Amino acid sequence: MHTVGETQYNHWFDGLALIHSFTFKNGEVYYRSKYLRSDTYNCNIEANRIVVSEFGTMAYPDPCKNLFAKAFCYLSHTIPEFTDNCLINIMKTGEDYYATSETNFIRKINPHTLETLEKVDYNKYVAVNLATSHPHYDSAGNVLNMGTSIVDKGKTKYVIFKIPSSVPEKEKKKSHLKHLEVVCSIPSQSLLHPSYYHSFGVTENYIIFIEQPFKLDILKLATAYFRGVNWASCLSFHKEDKTWIHLIDKKTKKDISTKIYTDAMVLFHHVNAYEEDGHVVIDVISYSDNSLYQMFYLKNLNEDLEKNTKLTSIPACKRFVVPLGFDKDAEVGTNLVKFPSTTATALKEKDGNIYCQPEMLCEGIELPRINYDYNGKKYRYIYATEVRWSPVPTKIAKFDVLTKKKLSWEEEHCWPAEPIFVPSPDLKEEDDGLILSSIVTSDPRKVPFLLILDAKTFTEMARATVNVNLHLDLHGLFIPEKDLNVEPE
Repeated sequence: MHTVGETQYNHWFDGLALIHSFTFKNGEVYYRSKYLRSDTYNCNIEANRIVVSEFGTMAYPDPCKNLFAKAFCYLSHTIPEFTDNCLINIMKTGEDYYATSETNFIRKINPHTLETLEKVDYNKYVAVNLATSHPHYDSAGNVLNMGTSIVDKGKTKYVIFKIPSSVPEKEKKKSHLKHLEVVCSIPSQSLLHPSYYHSFGVTENYIIFIEQPFKLDILKLATAYFRGVNWASCLSFHKEDKTWIHLIDKKTKKDISTKIYTDAMVLFHHVNAYEEDGHVVIDVISYSDNSLYQMFYLKNLNEDLEKNTKLTSIPACKRFVVPLGFDKDAEVGTNLVKFPSTTATALKEKDGNIYCQPEMLCEGIELPRINYDYNGKKYRYIYATEVRWSPVPTKIAKFDVLTKKKLSWEEEHCWPAEPIFVPSPDLKEEDDGLILSSIVTSDPRKVPFLLILDAKTFTEMARATVNVNLHLDLHGLFIPEKDLNVEPE
């Protein structure tokens, strides 16, 4: 929802969260959607105007408020109380499901009814002000996530934490977050300019954090409300700076001692990472600038969409290869990558740092998904939406990282959402399964639908049309029936 009363959000990512679900039952598909009844939603609806700030839209106090109330409101924004408008992803923790965003708030939901349940503040369990919406899950169902602490004892740091999948029997009714444990923390390269990040990577033995020079200015953040600007304006890309690659050893819970870096880039999505022959392979989707966020300001998303939203940087799927045990006596300038299946390089520098240059796997894909059973392991297939110079996807793609071949699905007037891979119950090969994607149509005469593709051949298996105003979603989760313990009403 982008309009409340006579007020409108500035940015597409600011709108009030709508959750939707497709339920497969007895050979039929049922559709349901519901606005997340967040505190933000309730405050805005009650006031009939936008009164809670979002990242791209700063809301101001009611002009009818007295001077004291206004002054208090300004002061409370110095370290902002962020929104609980959780509009990015769905996270599973134990038997519970949460709508998530990138602030310290998550909202528990009923996956059957989409009813909004309790509000949870990460900050009560771990000192973070921001957290990613792309956690990782291990084979036991434990959740690994990370967030940024910008106010804890004046030390800006990135905190990696774990939420257990099971808790003692007597505490079953309590939140799993009460048993959250901090795995480690990484100090920010700059105390006043922490890196923005949307996701991170994992392998069998390492957690991968890429500290990019797309940075949040904390002083600007603290004064944004007074200056009459949004929080998004406090983010800036420093193209002259390095991008640092951190490998955190899961056993020692420490960053490896070698400093590893690459050129400046902006990335939102890690694809996958794995270890092979003494190297860590890291696949990401990256950009050469931060133009993507700017594209989604609502003033650009009008009839002149094609003209107004030309990306100045195409998303590129790149592979970085980081050597682990290398010859410390190797000459300066030596390429330390020792396996032939990649053109990625890692050059030793005289100060002992390693400078990585990636291999370009392919261009023009975003919202990547994989068969999650292969997360952190050597894998072969990426499923993604395909975009070129416009940020709106027009195809679904399957990319083979081994052969570099690509299959795609497209249909006129169709805008696909993130393709979700669902493994076959009797899976024998990595791509045995289905792809699910909700398809929005740009032609009002064409009904939107859920598309179901064979993940191996990319041929259409079925589609379920939905005669409603379907909206482009960001990220989602497939929940098998066995993981649904709540009986539907």
